[in-house]
Amino acid sequence: MSAFFLQSCWIIPFYGLFGSLLSLPWALGIIRRTGPRPAAYINLLMTVISLIHGSIAFSAIWQRQTQQQVFHWVTVADLDLYLSIELSPVSLGGLALITGISLLAQLYALGYMEKDWSLARFYGLMGVFEAALGGIALSDSLLLSYGLLEILTLSTYLLVGFWYAQPLVVTAARDAFLTKRVGDIILLMGLVALSSYGAGLTFSQLESWAGTFPLPPLTSALLGLSLIAGPTGKCAQFPLNLWLDEAMEGPNPAGIMRNSIVVSAGAYVLIKLQPVFSLSPVSSDALIILGSVTVIGTSLMALAQIDIKRTLSHSTSAYLGLVFIAVGLGHVDIAFLLLFSHAIAKALLFMSAGAIITTTSNQNITEMGGLWSRMPATTTSFVVGSAGLIALMPMGMFWTFQRWFNGSWAVDWWLLAIVIFVNFLSALNLTRVFRLVFLGQHQSKTRRTPEVPWPMAFPMVSLIIVTLIIPIAPIKWPLWLSPTAPLLDNNSLVIQWAVPLLIVSGLLGCIIGATVGLRRAWARPTLLSLRFLQDLFAYDFYLDKIYQYTVVAVVASLSKLASWFDRYIIDGLVNLISLATIFSGNALKYNVSGQSQFYLLTIIFGVGFLIWFALNGQWSIVTNYWSSLIGQ
Repeated sequence: MSAFFLQSCWIIPFYGLFGSLLSLPWALGIIRRTGPRPAAYINLLMTVISLIHGSIAFSAIWQRQTQQQVFHWVTVADLDLYLSIELSPVSLGGLALITGISLLAQLYALGYMEKDWSLARFYGLMGVFEAALGGIALSDSLLLSYGLLEILTLSTYLLVGFWYAQPLVVTAARDAFLTKRVGDIILLMGLVALSSYGAGLTFSQLESWAGTFPLPPLTSALLGLSLIAGPTGKCAQFPLNLWLDEAMEGPNPAGIMRNSIVVSAGAYVLIKLQPVFSLSPVSSDALIILGSVTVIGTSLMALAQIDIKRTLSHSTSAYLGLVFIAVGLGHVDIAFLLLFSHAIAKALLFMSAGAIITTTSNQNITEMGGLWSRMPATTTSFVVGSAGLIALMPMGMFWTFQRWFNGSWAVDWWLLAIVIFVNFLSALNLTRVFRLVFLGQHQSKTRRTPEVPWPMAFPMVSLIIVTLIIPIAPIKWPLWLSPTAPLLDNNSLVIQWAVPLLIVSGLLGCIIGATVGLRRAWARPTLLSLRFLQDLFAYDFYLDKIYQYTVVAVVASLSKLASWFDRYIIDGLVNLISLATIFSGNALKYNVSGQSQFYLLTIIFGVGFLIWFALNGQWSIVTNYWSSLIGQ
């Protein structure tokens, strides 16, 4: 029976798609009398079936060899296009993570969006979301993965713009879609180039191809950079990182998936493309530079945010930056562990944030306080999620970092410094948010704050248990993705000091966050330098302004130039020809008057013009021209 579930697990993504299609009668308003709840229950049922099916298949593939399933869909002459599915502990483990978090997020949405009139449309979009994510987890085909990433981009656009009546939501959805499209177009060019070099269209072929197929240095560098572009947009990395911050305008249940597993989908594709990046130090260095800049920049941005969802979204970009660094170094198992540990902890944090927003109808953390005694489940979920995100023993991220610096990987001081930096600032930021929201005196918007209803509390409590149990996974994680891990032999001091420094950085961040003075919304620093830094971090280093006066300005100028050229040159030439045709036609119509004397006058004028033309020495030009035509 387990073999049957394993061989048929390719249909798991279709469960979510099938639930989305069944939601259409309620989403389109065809069925009104029952309300939108049946659509939610249908999608929940499909997700439960997906989770059960995937769990059985995962248990069947555990500690077994990777299997491939190939589906030929175009076979003409020498052309053979096929879609490949990979069945491995990594792919099916990722699928189980996707369906598990999707189930909790959809159950959570029953309480969070209880009174929303378009609940059926939301669940239909979540079904498409889940289907695309599940397909990416199983896909071994570059072509299939790209198509699923495009569906994911469309789903992100529709879910971010779910409340489309608000102008800010429309702007956020548009920016998210266009930002991702920039990376997707460059990624498509890279995939076309990669297939033209004979690498095939499967991830499993890349490692053997990279070891046997030589490429010129420039070609390999450009190929690697083009393949990096897509995950850069999907993972909200610099310079395509602002869309995730704006995407917080969408419903929070979709934000739970977006900040935990949706951004991880792009990183998952990046991990599987790692053999291509190893061909050129340029692409590997680009990954490390992009990840480092994102880690440092977004960690600082998160410190100055007062919107509870935005401060957590910047943290998402920071931890995905660590994934980019790990892939650039070739530490792909560590990259997958970072995704795994981060996804669970961040989903729990966003559930806690959504509970706060539901109860207080507010997202400004400076207007909150004193919630810990009235919302114990929400408080516990925030504390456990925060502990799972920073290197506090014995939580999951601690063991992930410990595996990174235990001597099995070639690491250096700069890498340890970056990890300590993000760990310290994450601890400081999360402690700051916890103090402002849960501790202190009750504010005007937190005086009546009951705990959330059970559809929201149950997923939080379930994920708390998972977060506390999950540290076992990084300890027992075998080297599935990197069978030959480089052993450390000359940086023993880094290994000796790494774990103690990570523990100290997390504790120091919590201590400083617990003791530093916090300012409410009406308080601004009086010192000019502090105010400058606060504005610099709060407004995301003014990246939107930089884009407005550089990229957007150039595109707008080129558009205006193209519009002027089209209007006055192209259209002007066409209008001139049409006016000449109309004028000549109106002039020639007087030649058909039926009066012979007018015809005779026309002939006389024509003959006279020919004689004048001949007398001026131009007749030879005409005769030569006609003789050349006759000769041809």
